[in-house]
Amino acid sequence: MTNAQQMYALNLDQIATAIRHGGNKRTVLIQGHMGTGKSSLLKTLAKELPTHTPCYFDCTTKDLGDISIPKLAMLDSEGSDYVTYATNEELGAHINGPIILMVDEYGKANPAVKNSMLRLMLERKIGSYTLHEDSIVFATTNLGAEGVGDLLPPHARNRMTVSTARKPDNMEWIEWGINNDIDHSVLGWAKDNPQLFASFEDVKDPQENPYIYHPRDQRAAFVTPRSLEAASDWLKQRSLYDDQTLTSLLMGTIGDRGAMDLMAFVKLADQLPSLESIKQDPLSAKVPDSDAAVCMVVYRTLASLDKTWLNSWMDYMVRLDKEAQGLFANGVRNPKYSKQSMVMTNRKFTDWAMQNNYMFAADKA
Repeated sequence: MTNAQQMYALNLDQIATAIRHGGNKRTVLIQGHMGTGKSSLLKTLAKELPTHTPCYFDCTTKDLGDISIPKLAMLDSEGSDYVTYATNEELGAHINGPIILMVDEYGKANPAVKNSMLRLMLERKIGSYTLHEDSIVFATTNLGAEGVGDLLPPHARNRMTVSTARKPDNMEWIEWGINNDIDHSVLGWAKDNPQLFASFEDVKDPQENPYIYHPRDQRAAFVTPRSLEAASDWLKQRSLYDDQTLTSLLMGTIGDRGAMDLMAFVKLADQLPSLESIKQDPLSAKVPDSDAAVCMVVYRTLASLDKTWLNSWMDYMVRLDKEAQGLFANGVRNPKYSKQSMVMTNRKFTDWAMQNNYMFAADKA
C-alpha cells in the first residue's frame, strides 16, 4: 500500500456511503487487510436499502462453469437452433428488481472467472441478462502485500474504482461490538490493547507485535476483527468448557499469545458483580477493584441495558469513578448506539448529564 493510499484509506462506513450513492453506476473494489469486516458491507447496505435484494458471490470457490452454462434454446423463426446461457442464481441476474451484488474475494478468482465477471461489473450484463438499472455491484479483495494470493491485473483495476479500507482502531471496533453482542471480556481486552488493531505494514519485526498477522511470520492464528468476533462466540459458551479446552479453542482462533492474554481478562470477569445484584440492590452491589474490571462492567451494561433497570444502573454508576462514568456517557453518545434514545430521555441520566456537563465539554474540545 502506498503512503497516499494509507493516508486516504476509508473506514467501512465511508465506503458504504460511496457504494450506496454511486454503486449503481460504477463498481467499487474494496481492498484491505483480511478479517477487517469487508464482507459485512453487504449486510450494512441491505439494511440501508430494503428495496434491493442482497446477493453474494464467493469467487474463491468458483470456476467458469459456476457463472453460466449454455443451454439449447428453441428453434428460431428460421428453424435454426441457438444457445442461450443460464446464469448462477447467486449472481441475482434473474431477479426482477434492483439487487446488491457483492463479488467477494475477487483477487483470488482464477483468471477465467475474473475476466468473465468483468462484463458484469462494468456493464451490468451477464449472458442474456441485464441487471436492473438501480442495481449495485461491488467487489472485495485482500491486499496483495499480505501474500495470500490476491492478484489484480491492471486491466481489471482500470475498470473499477479501487478503494482502500483501513483497519478500525480499538475504540471504533468497541463501538461496533457494543451493538453486536460482543462478549464484554473481549471488549475490555480490546480497550487495553490498541496494538491488536495495528497493521503489519507498521511493524518491521513480527515479534514487535505477537498478536497480528505478518507475512514474514508463520502464525497459525492471529487477531483480526473477524477472529475477535469468533473468540467472543467461544466465550459466550464458557460454562460448557474447562479452562484448558477454552484456552485451546482461543489459541486456534486468535493465536497463542492472544489466547493467554484474553484468558487473563476472562478470569478478571469473575470479579464482576452480577447484573441481578445491580438491578436489585444498586447501592450495595460490588464495585470491582481493578480499572479493567470496571471497564467490563460498563461495556456489559451498554450491551444489555433496558428501561426496566436503567434507574438502578444510574444509582450504581455514580458509585464508579469519573472515568468509568465518562466511558458510559461516551458510549451512549455514539450515534450508532441502539439504545441512545432510551438512555438520553431517562430523568436520572439527564440530571447526571447536567451535573457532569464538563465531561461532554472536554470531549468536544
